[in-house]
Amino acid sequence: MSSAKQPPVSPLAPESVPDLPPVPGVRLATAQAGIRYSGRTDVLYVGLEPGTRAAGVFTRSKCPSAPVDWCREALRGAAARALVVNSGNANAFTGLKGREAVALTAKIAAAAAGCPEDAIFIASTGVIGEPLDATKFEGVLADCAARAEDGPSAWNAAARAIMTTDTFPKLATRTAEIAGTRVTLNGIAKGAGMIAPDMATMLSFVFTDAGLPQPVLQALLAAGTDRSFNCVTVDGDTSTSDTLLLFATGRASNPEVTDAADPRLEGFRAALDDLLVELAQLVAKDGEGARKFVTVEVGGAESDASAHRIALSIANSPLVKTAVAGEDANWGRVVMAVGKAGEPADRDRLAIWFGDVRVAVSGARDPEYSEAAASAVMREAAVTIRVDLGLGAGQARVWTCDLTKGYIEINGDYRS
Repeated sequence: MSSAKQPPVSPLAPESVPDLPPVPGVRLATAQAGIRYSGRTDVLYVGLEPGTRAAGVFTRSKCPSAPVDWCREALRGAAARALVVNSGNANAFTGLKGREAVALTAKIAAAAAGCPEDAIFIASTGVIGEPLDATKFEGVLADCAARAEDGPSAWNAAARAIMTTDTFPKLATRTAEIAGTRVTLNGIAKGAGMIAPDMATMLSFVFTDAGLPQPVLQALLAAGTDRSFNCVTVDGDTSTSDTLLLFATGRASNPEVTDAADPRLEGFRAALDDLLVELAQLVAKDGEGARKFVTVEVGGAESDASAHRIALSIANSPLVKTAVAGEDANWGRVVMAVGKAGEPADRDRLAIWFGDVRVAVSGARDPEYSEAAASAVMREAAVTIRVDLGLGAGQARVWTCDLTKGYIEINGDYRS
């Protein structure tokens, strides 16, 4: 068993961790099961009150983990009574042993929660290809169920238990109203590397006391994902384990709304979207080895989808990301990333900004270009790269980080 390595906390980490309020119907506990790490928690158990409904989005990887397969099936059911998350082992690419480990985890958790096995949701993160010994959950989950609680310390501990190469816990909270009834939303996430979601994020879990039908939850979550987690990338690699789950306990006793487009959900939708964006940005700010948070904005594209693909081409370019790391206003690398995206573009209409400084226009360097002004932008901890293609109304925004030696060091010895 390896000891938990503690890389330096990202310089982009928030100055403080928020205290999350209780969410009625949700109780949490963490434990040390010795999955891979020693000396730190690696299991999260969340107990959910009867009547809780769930929605989820998952990786589109053709090599999904065993827990992803399990959760997809669990969403077919009507109930959600517990969530079990472990760090240190992704239980991915583990064949029959992986499926058996998930089934045993569900059996142990169901006994602890006093519910059917198909009401258990499971997520795992960590090393790929190593069998997960689910017998380590014996006794641990029952103990967690017995002492689970809902308070700021419990939420903070939950966010820490699911970390792998993360350097800080990621938590967010919002409140909203549904037809005059106040509801709370709390969310946690983990992720620092293998980040290029094609659905959601590595692992993220959102809990609310709102009461909404599963189809409504699913529609709201899917739409929010496209505006948040699907707009973040660290290294262009989509995980086998990406899982985003939303649980609604119904304890707020709000009037039930059966249409996701109902105006009475406007406040809830905005709060959920805002929470997801905050969590997604925290993932980018904790990118492995990151020193700079980068926003890429693309406008003037033929469509929003085209703009999104161009923005990701820029954000995933190692040359662009190393230029940011070196504080070099190298717009030529941005031109390269636009051109290789495979989307409509016209060299002679292209304009590029670093922050508020326009560095290129009409297919050439801006006549008023100032090296000093551009360099000053690149020295900031947060850098915005803006591109206008001059072709249409399509626009997109994505978030990423720079690429430093730290990323190589972390991933070069990940299994060591």
